[in-house]
Amino acid sequence: MFSKHTIRLITLLVFILFIIACDSSSQKAEESESPPLTTTVEVTGGTIEGVEQDGIFTYKGIPFAAPPVGDLRWKAPAPVQPWTGIKKADTYCDACMQASGSMGNTAPVNEDCLYLNVWTPAKKTDEKIPVIYWVHGGGYSGGSTSTPMYNGTGFAKKGVILVSVAYRLGPFGFLAHPELSRESSHGSGTYGIQDMISGLKWVKENITRFGGDPSNVTIFGHSAGGAAISLLAASPATKGLFHRAICMSGGSFTPLQTSKQTGIGLGIPALELAESTGEEFLKELGVADIKAARALSAEDIQKNLTGGMGGMRFRPVADGYIIPNDLYTLYEAGRFNDTPILLGHTSDEMGSFGRTQNMTPEEFEKQIQSQYGPHANAILGAYPHSTDAEATKASKDIRNDSAFCWNTWTWSRLQSRKGKEKAFQYYFDYHPGSPDGGSGHGSDVPHAFQTLGGPMGEPKQEDLELSDMISYYWVNFARSGDPNGPDLPEWPAFTEDDQKVMVFDTAPSARPLPNLDRLKVFDAYFAWRRGESE
Repeated sequence: MFSKHTIRLITLLVFILFIIACDSSSQKAEESESPPLTTTVEVTGGTIEGVEQDGIFTYKGIPFAAPPVGDLRWKAPAPVQPWTGIKKADTYCDACMQASGSMGNTAPVNEDCLYLNVWTPAKKTDEKIPVIYWVHGGGYSGGSTSTPMYNGTGFAKKGVILVSVAYRLGPFGFLAHPELSRESSHGSGTYGIQDMISGLKWVKENITRFGGDPSNVTIFGHSAGGAAISLLAASPATKGLFHRAICMSGGSFTPLQTSKQTGIGLGIPALELAESTGEEFLKELGVADIKAARALSAEDIQKNLTGGMGGMRFRPVADGYIIPNDLYTLYEAGRFNDTPILLGHTSDEMGSFGRTQNMTPEEFEKQIQSQYGPHANAILGAYPHSTDAEATKASKDIRNDSAFCWNTWTWSRLQSRKGKEKAFQYYFDYHPGSPDGGSGHGSDVPHAFQTLGGPMGEPKQEDLELSDMISYYWVNFARSGDPNGPDLPEWPAFTEDDQKVMVFDTAPSARPLPNLDRLKVFDAYFAWRRGESE
């Protein structure tokens, strides 16, 4: 028999051991709930191994869908094919099929191209860091995620996760055909857009493993990538997959293209027209049906395209399913994903597309009369063209306004009028080395990514300061849906009653929207075109 004193000691010892065990168990539970992020991550399909440098983890070439080859060509992206062992994720994968050197791409091309990349500053997996989902431009027929300008390190260093996604291009991503429409039972010609949606689903399922927050995802694109962002913003297939949108020099709010007419900006084709284009293309390939076209090599299909960009011949289609209608009509009906938006364009978009053809006033007037029907005189009245120099500039300004400025302005107006969330618009006019010129297409992108330099030369201090400002606006917006923050010029929301935009030049500030009278002329023209299409 133990003495009372001994029993008390034993009881006390058991109690102490119990407390220690509980503390240890609690600590282990806490550790299991928030493990540290490492270079090795479990994702859909298997295990990947990235790299870590200066506190940023990078994972490149992560598969988010099965290779769209063979019988999977011209089909919705299929689930990832699982792998065994550890897949190295330290290099970019091949770019999607495109012409050699298209949009400056130097990466090898391959039909097996559905991969994405992740840059994250997370130290643990439970940090719930905002996510920015990048879609590159390239006229829907070129470009790649491996372009140095799109390196996500700058964004990660500012405290957000950057994900960049590849998507099928040209006829591989946007071929429509009656056979394909029957096969899917809901149209065709949106495979590249479906790739982007598949990538968003991958983010929702996997980004917590990289320290990300699947309930705070910002979709972000430039040029054709920006136009794709506008399509994702109005697609019923993306509901709940993103929560904010950034568009640089994009948007696709012009009427559907129902014939091979000119003067429609960057509108997307109606299904019937796109299917007709697809039938023509199969004839050019020398095949009778889709089965025979799927048997061709990717190289044989690519070489049948004329011109490096394919003349924008293949682009997303209003298939009635992924893209139900033209975006203007969808927004007017309230059929869109109502999220905050941040969008804008440069002051001289067309300046990056080669030298503008010199025109006389007579040539300019003849061109406008042939393209713009009953609205030609109003358009001519809005653009001075009494000399050769004025006519040449007017020709460029019209393309600038119809393809980029009007789409941006219209998206901002529709969001502020039809949505509950705010719109923020910018105008990039920073070109200190060319005081009489403007800022060309894409000149704002390296400022956002903080990737200035390279072939354009070393940036000056004022360039770096503007880049730092712009990237902070973008990051603030990704965090909260509002770009404003400490030590930044106030950026008011855009409304129809107060059309202020943030002007990025040598002295950034919010100012009235430039060239509003010209945009109103095109608003009337596109309204007429919309009626014609209907």
